[in-house]
This record gives sequence, structure tokens and C-alpha cells, in this order.
Amino acid sequence: MKKIVLIWAAVLMSSVVLAQTDDSSAIRKKVGIVLSGGGAKGMAHIGVLKVLEQAGIPVDIITGTSMGSIIGGLYAIGYNANALDSMVRVQDWSYVITDKEDLRRQSLSDREKQNTYAFTTGLTIGRKDMNAGGLIKGKNLAELFQQLCTGYTDSLDFTHDLRIPFACVATDIIDNSEVDFHSGRLPQAMRASMAIPAAFSPVRISDMVLVDGGLKNNYPADIAREMGADIIIGVTVQGAPKAAEDIGNTMSILSQIIDVNCKNKYDENLAITDLHLQVDTKGYGSASFSQAAIDTLIRRGEELAMRHWDEIIALKQRIGIDEDFHPNVFHPLRPQVMTEKQRISGFTFENMTPQAERFLRQKFHLNRIDSIDASLEQELTTSMRVDLFYQTAECRLVPERLRAGDETSGMGSGVRVILSAGNRKSAQLHAGFRYDTEEYAAVQLGVDIPLKSSVPVNTDITLRLGKRLMAKGELTVHPRSFTRPTISYAFHRNDVDIYMDGERSYNILYNQFQGNLIPINFDLRHFNLQFGLRWDYMHYRNKLGSETSRQVTLKNEHFFSYRGQMKYNSEDNWFFPTHGARFNAEYAYVTNNFAKLNVRDDNGTVIGKKTGMSEVSADWRMSFPLGSRLTLQPMLYGRLLLGTNIPPVLGNAIGGEWFGHYIEQQMPFAGIGNIEYVAHQFVAAQLQVQQHIATSSYVLLRVAGAQQSDHLRELADHRPLLGVQAAYYYHTMFGPMGASLGYSNRTQKPYFYLNLGFEF
Repeated sequence: MKKIVLIWAAVLMSSVVLAQTDDSSAIRKKVGIVLSGGGAKGMAHIGVLKVLEQAGIPVDIITGTSMGSIIGGLYAIGYNANALDSMVRVQDWSYVITDKEDLRRQSLSDREKQNTYAFTTGLTIGRKDMNAGGLIKGKNLAELFQQLCTGYTDSLDFTHDLRIPFACVATDIIDNSEVDFHSGRLPQAMRASMAIPAAFSPVRISDMVLVDGGLKNNYPADIAREMGADIIIGVTVQGAPKAAEDIGNTMSILSQIIDVNCKNKYDENLAITDLHLQVDTKGYGSASFSQAAIDTLIRRGEELAMRHWDEIIALKQRIGIDEDFHPNVFHPLRPQVMTEKQRISGFTFENMTPQAERFLRQKFHLNRIDSIDASLEQELTTSMRVDLFYQTAECRLVPERLRAGDETSGMGSGVRVILSAGNRKSAQLHAGFRYDTEEYAAVQLGVDIPLKSSVPVNTDITLRLGKRLMAKGELTVHPRSFTRPTISYAFHRNDVDIYMDGERSYNILYNQFQGNLIPINFDLRHFNLQFGLRWDYMHYRNKLGSETSRQVTLKNEHFFSYRGQMKYNSEDNWFFPTHGARFNAEYAYVTNNFAKLNVRDDNGTVIGKKTGMSEVSADWRMSFPLGSRLTLQPMLYGRLLLGTNIPPVLGNAIGGEWFGHYIEQQMPFAGIGNIEYVAHQFVAAQLQVQQHIATSSYVLLRVAGAQQSDHLRELADHRPLLGVQAAYYYHTMFGPMGASLGYSNRTQKPYFYLNLGFEF
């Protein structure tokens, strides 16, 4: 998953893993480590394990519940404490604990959609969705466990097939019974153990519906004892009991219900624990997955264990080993499974149509590749969900010997790649919400409906509700190449205020009907290229304004335009990039009859036809990191309208925060918030300084300058436009939330703007 390759670099540099086969194991007592549940608070387990390794405590058995099952399960297959520390720090938990797709390697259009909607969910009609039952289906968590457990993803005996005997706990809500995993698929067992009810969907195995094991046994010391542990060292991360005054909101009520139910067996299991370490997690909750929280929780676990150092060392005598004893050690046997490509022995496709199998084979050239790494695993599963519309997708690597004769050629063993799919989606639902000081509240809803065909075809329906209404239908073909031919039809009801030098001049209310035929649509990871034909019909309903605005005459009219557009985006973040580049360029030739454009007199009457209008527009932004949190972002942009006959409705407009927000030809300009029409030739430059001041907080400072003219040769003859702007934004799962304050020499007054949510 994301940044997973870095984990194994840390594994190689980290201290070696404790061996469980030291010479004294036959005569000493067996040591069991028990790790409790607690969500993100369970990160503290890693700090305790660091100290136990430092003290030379052998680990013969490990058991856990929920987060304790994750830390314990990974420890049991060879991750030492330093490797676990590195692993949890490099994960993007804001992605891992959601069902978002990792679209960094997918098409620009898919990435744009992900950064438009706050909520996305799949819907299966006619077949029960066996992965439903929670706000989060846990697709990304399951995929992370699958990758971290590479080599241990098949059905195994956790007592004999893992490096350290391991067990974890889940709860079967069918009969409210405790389910102890001593065998099975390790990633699935860990996922079941941490399925917090209502938050994460349960895991279904046979007739069982499994949720978080903490409901029955949150601290499974009894299981460690049953597995043969003579000495038990236990770690818990639960906070102090809540008083009545501490329970005042929905989350605190839910937390209290879980805490109370997690008391099952707790006192009895504490009674059989030889050393109990209770980590202080005050100030943090089950969802505290920020980098600062993880750092603090690991440190608190380590500090607590160090305060018990003398007890830990004294425990060695009870175990039956000397104070200076350290177990034999071995270097990790499997760090290469993620850092290096693994040789493929073959592919197996489960629950997949022949058309879907053929699509994957051709898109990723599976018949020609002979190795796989974490990056390709991620791309395969994402493509199965995004391109082929499967609700869930899984890529498992199962070690096996290559075909007979390959060993003599030095090929050795390899892995069988098993691509397993869930139900096909009947629809994908999207929802986005925003509020700003210009248009107030707005809602955008979308539904993607895949059609049942040999070549993937997707129907996309979008509805926007607010001051600006929009309804759009789009049909996109997903052939096995990266070309996505598209046809669409849209209706826009635009209600736009037009300003002159900072003062409102008039309001225009009009309907726009638009059809697009795009036969050439290359949609790649960072690059999109389109060529097509567009039809627009403008129906003007009302125009209210001052006397000076009445000289602008608007008549209903239609346009046919030939268009070519290129987009490139390699930025690492859609809204607050720290490196990469963004480049957009478009050329359009606009006509009324596929060749020429109407000429109108002052009354709007057509008096002739002339050559059509050409439109050339582009914007280019680069991001240069000047440190770990400071980024410099220069940008050049502009729009040139060429021809002797330019319809007023297609004229250049500036203002606001984004390109094309209120009207299609709108360009942003620092210090100007409302739409202002400018001359036909407009070029601008902007310099932005972005300071990352906290986990998700950003301060932006912008300065912009521009030149405009009705003729290119006179572009430098006019007074330049200048503007400055300062903004603060907090990046949330619902989109950027913040405010900006700006000033320009065109408006000559300050402008304040508040934005809450994604831009659409």
C-alpha cells in the first residue's frame, strides 16, 4: 500500500528479530505477550515491545485483540519493534481507515472525481452485499494486511507455521460467542478481530459474522495460558473509567458502551498476569491516527516500560534465564518480499468474468511480465475496483515452486498471483457538500452505473443543487487501452453576478445546454489528451443591472466548436502539493455552422458571418519544496481570444480561487473575489508561498500580476493588474475549509472569502 516500499528499508536497518529457538528454551519457562485492543491507542504496544527486546525477554507466544491482534500478528511473522515503528509511521492512515481508492497511479479524471466528493460508496442491487454493515467496509485495511503478510496469506496453523505461536480474538454476533483464531488466513483473522461494530463492516466466515474481539475478550491472557505460557506480560491501553460528567456527546456514549462491554474476562485475565503494563493514553482515542498521536503513543509505551525496567529484568530470573541473557537472534528472512520484485509462477483469477480477466491481462500485459512488486499489486486491485466495478478486490501472493526444470535455470521458487473479486457494483454513489460566502450552500450528487458489456462501459449521472444548477449525463467506454471515448450532455442554469472595478454591474441568468463528442480521450496516470466536437446553446432568461451594463446585448445563440485539450498533473496533493507540476492547455475553434461565426449589430441582429473565433488558454504551476513544510509555487496562465468577431458571452473573466468555478472561462486572480470581465488578451503570473503549520493546517500567501489588452501587440502598453492574498485552510476528509483575505489595484478594496468543502 502507500509508501509500503519504505517499510522494508527500515526493516533492513532496524535491529534484528528475537529468535524463539534459543538454547535455553527447553529448560526455561515459556513467555507469553498479551496485547489488548484499543484502536489507535494500541500503537503504544510498539513502544513496550521495544523495551522488552532491549531487555532480552524471549517471546514464545503472543496473543492480541483488535489493534493488539494486528501488532501481535505482524510481530509473530517476523516484524520486530523497530520495523513496526517504521511501518505505522509511513502509512497514510487517513487513507487506510477509509474506503477511498488509491488513485495516484490511476487516470486524471478518476483522481479529480475523488477530490470532488466527500462520500463515495458502492451499491449492489439484486445481490446482497456481504461486505456491508458498517460506515467503512475496510477495503484498504484488508489490502494493507494482505501486503504486510505476504508469504503468510494462505490458510495456516498459527501455532506451527508462524515464527512465534499466535492467536487473536473476534466476536460472532450471531450467538454472541468468542471466536479464537489459532488457524486460518492471518490477514482475515486480524481484520475480523478489529471490526469495530457500526464503524467497520463485519467479516463473514462460513456461518459466522465476526466483529471486534474486544466485546468478548479484550485482553486474552487466558488464551496465552492455554497455549502454554508460564509467564505472562500484558499491555493494556484503556483509559480510566468515565464519570457521568465525562459522557456528553455521541462519541463519548459509544466509547463508554464499548469500554463497558470490553470488561468481559478482564479482571480474571489480569489476575493471571505476571507483569501488567497499563499505558497512559489520556488525550487520545481509538481514531487518533495522526502522526503526532502515533509518535506520542509509541513514546508513552516505551517510557512506561522503562519505568518498569527493574521488574522486567527481575522477571528473567523467574523465566529461568540469567540477567545478562539475550536470546539468539536472526536477521529477518523476508525483507525482500516488498522491496524486490518476486518472480511470478502463474496467475489465478477468482470470481471474475472471462472479459474481466482478458481486460486485466491486456491492460497490464500480464502474459509478458514475470515479476510483481507492491506497486503492481496496488494497481491491479485498484483497476479491478475502478475499471471493472467490483465492490472488493484482493491480490494474494502464494509461494510455490516453479514448473519443473526451472530450478536448473536458476529461477528457483516463485509466487502464484491470485486475483479475487467480489460482487460487481450495480452503481457507485457520490455526494459532495460545500458552503462559501458567494453562493452559500451547494450539494453535488453523482451516480456511476456500469453497463454489462464485454468492454467496460460506464454511465455517469451528476446533479448539482444550489445557486448554480447542473445536470449531466456521460457515457464512457473503457477499452483495454488507455483511450476512453466519451459522449456527454449537460444542462447548466447559471446565476452570475458580474462586477466592474469591484462594484456589481449586473446579474445575468441564463441556461446553457451542452453536448460533447470526444472520440479521442487518452486518460493516463498523469496525462489526459482529448480531441472532440462540442455544441453549446445559450438561452438568456434575464439580465439586471446598471445603465452602463445595458450596452451589452445578449441574444439566444448556439455554437459549434472543435476542441483539443491537454492536461498534465504530477502533483503529490490535489489541493496542497509540495512537489510536482500541473499543466493545462486548450485550443478551441468556435463557429455557428462548423465553419463561420455570426456577426451581430448593436441590437443583436445577425448581419453577416465571418471566420470563427480561436481560443488559446493555458496554465502551468510548479511546486518547489524549500524545506519539510515550506513550498514555493510559481504559476503562469492566460487566455487569448483571436479573431474579429468575439461573442461577449465567451469573453475573458477573472476572479475567485479556481479556474472555471462560476463560468467556464473564469481565471483566478489574487485579491479579486467576484467575476470581472477583462480584455480579450490576458496573461498573468502568480507566486504562492505555502506553509504547512500543523498536521492538516496550511497558510498561503499569494501575489499576482497581469497584463491585458484587446490586441496582442498592445499587451505591454496598459497598466498592470496587481493583487495580493493571504489564506488559511484546514484540510479535512470533507475538503479544504478556510478563509482568505485579498486586495487588488483593480477593485481597490479588501475582499474576504470563506470556503468550506471541495470545489465543484
